[in-house]
Amino acid sequence: MNNFPWLTVIGVLPAVGAIVVALLPKGRDLLAKQTALAFSTVALILTIVLAVRFDPNAAGSGDGHHFQFVEQHQWIPAFGVHYALGLDGIGLVLFVLTALLTPVVMLASWNDADPPAVEGEETVAPRRSVKTFFALMLVLETLALGVFSATDVFLFYLLFEATLIPVYFLIGSYGGPRRSYAAVKFLIYSLLGGLLMLASVIGLYALSVAQTNGQPSFLLNALTQLNIDPATQKWLFAGFFVAFAIKAPMWPVHTWLPDAAREATPGTSVLLVSILDKIGTFGMIRFCLQLFPDASKWATPVVITLAVISVIYGAVLAIGQRDIKRLIAYSSVSHFGVIVLGIFAMTSTGQTGATLYMLNHGLSTAALFLVGGYLISRRGSSRISDFGGVDKVAPVLSGTFLFACLSGLALPGLAPFVSEFLSLSGTFSRYELPAIIATCGIILAALYMLIVYQRTMTGPTASSVAKMRDLRPREIFAVAPLIILILVLGLFPKPAIALISPAVESTMSRVGVTDPAPKVPVTAPSEGTK
Repeated sequence: MNNFPWLTVIGVLPAVGAIVVALLPKGRDLLAKQTALAFSTVALILTIVLAVRFDPNAAGSGDGHHFQFVEQHQWIPAFGVHYALGLDGIGLVLFVLTALLTPVVMLASWNDADPPAVEGEETVAPRRSVKTFFALMLVLETLALGVFSATDVFLFYLLFEATLIPVYFLIGSYGGPRRSYAAVKFLIYSLLGGLLMLASVIGLYALSVAQTNGQPSFLLNALTQLNIDPATQKWLFAGFFVAFAIKAPMWPVHTWLPDAAREATPGTSVLLVSILDKIGTFGMIRFCLQLFPDASKWATPVVITLAVISVIYGAVLAIGQRDIKRLIAYSSVSHFGVIVLGIFAMTSTGQTGATLYMLNHGLSTAALFLVGGYLISRRGSSRISDFGGVDKVAPVLSGTFLFACLSGLALPGLAPFVSEFLSLSGTFSRYELPAIIATCGIILAALYMLIVYQRTMTGPTASSVAKMRDLRPREIFAVAPLIILILVLGLFPKPAIALISPAVESTMSRVGVTDPAPKVPVTAPSEGTK
């Protein structure tokens, strides 16, 4: 089984499921849902098996990176393009997150592609069929799994761009009244970033040709060996970084996210924010830091500044939101700022915390969007002012939403707290003032999360929610894995940190940075203590 193509099998399985769903007879909506859920569940099971077999202390493929489950085949020999896959600890946690959230989202979105059961001014019928909705989710899963495991830069770029297609149709065909606007805005921003990345990919190809006697390669381990002068590194870094900053999203290229999250179905918002947006921060670690180490260090002051602005700006705007989904979207802008801060702090603690935060933010934001989606589907509105006193008529729904909000504000004992603490403490050891300012985001997070809970769940029961039903077993079952993992990783994060740490050490070594020396003065023992 050592040569078994785990990553290919797991990645192709959802694509096969999408084809099967697409070929089902028209009108077999229930069968389409069941088939899609079955394929994504099998992919999750295989991913769990893969994760158990992963050895965090193994040297991987022996190329200087901690990649395991390596697959490498020539694809376009003339251009040095390979079908190359592999996982280190950083890629693994996001690979697992993708495989986990897809069936969770499918189960939670069971009726999202159906005609709206509750008519409201913000509801609109889907443009496409139920089976198309679930087939697109499966296609998106395949592409996301490929992105997190690709070790060929050209392959990564193709998959990075291809993820736009299913997301565009998921937003534009199944979203709210302004779905076309949101989908097009998302597409334009993403294509702009992709165009800049393509320019840098072409630049890397030209350098590879020049330095390898006409035998180029897009393999990550080959590109890291190129001798790129500092000026060229800066230009190539800029192309990759802007694309990843748009995807992340960071201020000031974040404005597509609130509109997309507002108009998309809750399940699509989960896939967008909890999975696809992580491609941005993952790409910063995997490609910006490793391919352009000198440029990364040169750009660090600017990136740190943008990250701090994102933290505070996203939190302040979240406080003033009147829409549940836009509030969650702006909170994510703030949280992604913390992740980027941890990455570019260039400390092992900061990068470990940032990677762990990618996982934990994915879980907590998924819980927020899904439970918030349950609320919205029952009321037919996402405006906060349209709710009130829900805790009296739907106590389980209210309690679940409270848990999700506490997770979103990084309450100690829940998973986001550990990763947020590591990111900020790792930043503080090298950049004290940015860490102090960013820590204010924690206070603001408590404010906007508790405000949305107080205004929707407590107080007198609004007449519009007086007959609101509580969570159904299917809905509880969908969010239960998220709640369990948020609790487990909050109380016992060691297994996840053990997976991540060796990959972080490898990245730090490639960039050529070490952790700063402790600032606590060391004094010689007195004679009396000898």
